[in-house]
Amino acid sequence: MKPEESSNSQSGVSLPGQRHQISAPYESTNQPPKDAAAKLIRLQIDSIYENQVGQTDKPQGPIADPIPLEDINPYKRTHTEKPELQTNDWGQYHSAWQTYYQRYYEGYYLHHLNKNRQFNSHEISSKQSTNQSKTKKTVSPDEAIFDMRQELKSKVNQSAIKIKKSRHFIPIISGIAVALIFLFLQYNSFIVSNVMAYVSPGNIDPQNIVIDPNADTVVGPEPKLIIPKINVDVPVIYDIGNDYNTQMAAMAKGVAQFAIPGASSHPGQIGNTVIAGHSSNDLFDTGDYKFIFAQLDKLNVGDTIYANYNSVRYTYIVTKKQVVDPNDVSSLVYPTTKPILTLLTCTPVGTSQNRLLVTAEQVSPDPGKSTAAPTTSKTTIKSIPGNSPSFIERLFGAK
Repeated sequence: MKPEESSNSQSGVSLPGQRHQISAPYESTNQPPKDAAAKLIRLQIDSIYENQVGQTDKPQGPIADPIPLEDINPYKRTHTEKPELQTNDWGQYHSAWQTYYQRYYEGYYLHHLNKNRQFNSHEISSKQSTNQSKTKKTVSPDEAIFDMRQELKSKVNQSAIKIKKSRHFIPIISGIAVALIFLFLQYNSFIVSNVMAYVSPGNIDPQNIVIDPNADTVVGPEPKLIIPKINVDVPVIYDIGNDYNTQMAAMAKGVAQFAIPGASSHPGQIGNTVIAGHSSNDLFDTGDYKFIFAQLDKLNVGDTIYANYNSVRYTYIVTKKQVVDPNDVSSLVYPTTKPILTLLTCTPVGTSQNRLLVTAEQVSPDPGKSTAAPTTSKTTIKSIPGNSPSFIERLFGAK
């Protein structure tokens, strides 16, 4: 037997004319799949050439001599069919290559995975050792100050970044703030006065609340106006001018007499005694009585009003309440034979749109003993005093 035939029979390769099946060489040996596949192909090629070159014409009879190999013409060959590999052989071939690549890439990825793990573990251990060395290391005062500066710088930078990111909200917030400030300056009297209209000032002395209007009560010489229902106890300034500036200056100290021709009497005299006070005013104006008449609209017919004048308490009963135009000065001047008291203020509360007039008649002391009012010089009065000008009105010079 030839060496090639011996190797073929051992490897399990089926040559032409042989009946046994091909067995994968890498299944019985420890050769790599790549070498086994190469060996399988090489053996198949060798088997083909061996059959074509070494094959001789078999004798036709039992006594025929074999033809010597050297007498055979190598260029005169008989055609033989190409041996075909069985399906099982190709399946083994492909499975060998698949196994090879599978093992190759498996080893490749495992190698890099182990390498990354080693790198990460080394980095973690180096950080831990660095932190331990930092904690063990003694920090000098200069180093501590430097670290504090760096930390402060980083915090400032972070805050600056946050501010820069949110700076597009600054114009909106600024605009809203300016609008709110403007609205408050313009309408603060309206806001505060409406609050004061429902909050009692709480400045009245309980001894000034008179139960019997006909009782004689000893009072001081200071002129005062007392309205128990709305808890008002305020000084009254008499005998002043009736121009706008004089009225505003007097009402900063309390309530003031608005004396005009035909309505210039005092308590205890026949005629109309007109007293003006603020129901609302600008919060930034001077004076402690900017909202003294904020609740004047709560008075109704039959309510009691007291006026202290020249150490005498005069008692009045409300008889009428009306709203007039600011220029309707004639509503204060009318003929009468009784001592009359008229309280006036602006309405609605917080505005100077109209004037509220509350009229009351004297009931004590005896109104029949009242004296005549002094005559005054005739002057032209165009409007009834009201609140001070608003923010916009002051900007444009209005009164």
